[in-house]
Amino acid sequence: MVDILCPHCEEGIGLDDDASGEFACPYCEGEFEWNMQPQMQDQPYGARPANTMPFMDALKSCFQQYVGFSGRASRSEYWFFNLSFFIAATGLLILTFVSLFVANALAGFLSFLSFVLYLGCFLPLLAVSVRRLHDLGKSGWMFFLGLIPIVGGILLLVWFVSDGQPYDNEYGAVPTNTL
Repeated sequence: MVDILCPHCEEGIGLDDDASGEFACPYCEGEFEWNMQPQMQDQPYGARPANTMPFMDALKSCFQQYVGFSGRASRSEYWFFNLSFFIAATGLLILTFVSLFVANALAGFLSFLSFVLYLGCFLPLLAVSVRRLHDLGKSGWMFFLGLIPIVGGILLLVWFVSDGQPYDNEYGAVPTNTL
């Protein structure tokens, strides 16, 4: 017997260990699909994958899904990709600033590299953000809440640090954190 939470009302429901298919919640009568995934077999329901996605795998995953807005992205995938972008952008900014005092031609070249970095990472950053929202069961269009001054950014930050839904949702299966 596996205890799961209804994705609609979050009431506890008991299902057989090998239960798969569509079910209706006895409390709210909301319908949902349940599949016991192989990567989750040894974990209690409600748990995410035991390991975080390695740093390099997060980079590979985000660049392989360059404009992949469907599916789900785990917290580690989202944050490692953003960390790599932040490190690269900050490094180029510091090098550009230092090169202003050495050679203007070098500063121009580094400014161009910064532009290429921003242009090349814009779509993957947007795509992984949308997939991260999908992991929470929210539409990718919720990303536009970030346009609301202060409140929107705080709301997105809270969502991005939150644990995703521990069950399949309308956007796909639970991320496995493996390539």
